[in-house]
Amino acid sequence: MKSSLCFAHRVTEPILEVLNLSKVHPTSDGGRLTVLDQVDLRLLPGQTCAIVGPSGSGKTTLLGLCAGLDSPTGGVVRLAGHDLGALDEDGRARIRNEYVGFVFQNFQLLPTFTALENVLVPAELKGTSGAEERARELLGWVGLSERLHHYPAQLSGGEQQRVALARAFINEPRILFADEPTGNLDPATAVKITELLFELNARAGTALVLVTHDRDLAARTGSVLQLRGGRPVMGD
Repeated sequence: MKSSLCFAHRVTEPILEVLNLSKVHPTSDGGRLTVLDQVDLRLLPGQTCAIVGPSGSGKTTLLGLCAGLDSPTGGVVRLAGHDLGALDEDGRARIRNEYVGFVFQNFQLLPTFTALENVLVPAELKGTSGAEERARELLGWVGLSERLHHYPAQLSGGEQQRVALARAFINEPRILFADEPTGNLDPATAVKITELLFELNARAGTALVLVTHDRDLAARTGSVLQLRGGRPVMGD
């Protein structure tokens, strides 16, 4: 494997800082539903963190706020040194495209694009040069060098998630957000995807924020943030 996959970011400042974060939704009866309350999180480049908790505890909401996909009711999110609250939607999108990779439970592949074309989408949006060579390299690294021109419908769930992993790393992100990345996979395939995720992440020196119900997967990360009712709690 060529050395271009080794692009660790030797930076000592936090890649992600979350301070006193809250998210409140109005209810139909005029009340308020607190989804997140006083959440703090700090992650340095290369560090990994799992967000765990029961359904409805605010895990995915927190992930979306960290990535600038939504705006908090209160508190601060700094991503790669940028205060997301000071940016409009276009500004947050630019930050995501510059610094962030995503892996989702449902793969989120474009059905009319081949595996190679799906991996290239973020690079084309960013205008990255030499992207096709890198995309082929990444697909080879995840074991899909013979499946470059297959469409998602022609791939198994595990193969689709491998494409999604390659896509997540195409722009050399400084932080990866993964929302239940093994949630739709059988146990054996989930183990393989987990190994690929952590191996790619380690080679890249990318920070990782991982939402999961899987305790074994969470145990692979350097730290665990457990939520209950939208608030951080001590682990069991």
